[in-house]
Amino acid sequence: MTIIVHHLENSRSQRILWMLEELGLDYEVKRYERNPKTMLAPPELRRVHPLGKSPVIQDGDTIVAETGAIIEYLVEKADGRLGPPAHRDAVLRYRFYLHYAEGSVMPPLLVKLVLSRVPVFGKAAQKRIQPMIDNHLNYLERELDGRDWFIGDDLTAADIMLSFPLEAAQSRAGLDASRPNLTNWLARIHARPAYQRALERGGPYAYA
Repeated sequence: MTIIVHHLENSRSQRILWMLEELGLDYEVKRYERNPKTMLAPPELRRVHPLGKSPVIQDGDTIVAETGAIIEYLVEKADGRLGPPAHRDAVLRYRFYLHYAEGSVMPPLLVKLVLSRVPVFGKAAQKRIQPMIDNHLNYLERELDGRDWFIGDDLTAADIMLSFPLEAAQSRAGLDASRPNLTNWLARIHARPAYQRALERGGPYAYA
C-alpha cells in the first residue's frame, strides 16, 4: 500500500518525506502551496483532516496527523527501524528528543517568526525571544559534543524530528558557525542521499 503524504511547502512535512526515504517505504506526495499573503495552508487540507494542517499521511484507510505521531507510526510500520537503540538510557533520550523538538524548541522559533512580521514593536519584542532560543541552541550544541547523532552512533527518528527546528534556527534565529556541532550536524543530514531524494520529491524547500 502506497502512503500518501499531504505535504505543505516549507513546512514540518519535509521531515516525513525524508523519513520515508530513509525507510525505503513507497509513498506519493500531494503538495500544497501556502497562501502568499497569510502564509497559511490552503483550505483544501481541511478535506483531509479537520485541522487543515500538514503533515498528514494516508495509509489505506488510516489517516495520521501531527509530525511526532506520524514518525512513531512509521517507525512501527518499519519494524522499529530508525527507532531507539535497545538500551533503556537511549530509549529515554530518544523519547525526550522526539517530544522536545516540537514541545520546547519550536514554540519560541514560531513566536520569533510571527513577531518578525509585526511592524515597529515586532523587532523590539524579538529581542526578548532570542535569549530563549539561544538557551536551546546552546543546550543542543553541548549535547552533540563527541557524537555525530543525538542518539547513539546512528541516525534515528529523533534526529529527523530535530531537523526542522534547527533548520529554521539556521535560517532566521542565529544558528551559525559559532555552534560548530550543530552546523556540522545539519551539513551531515543535508548530505544524506535520502535527504536529497526527499528534496527532489517534495519540491522547493527554503531551509536546506
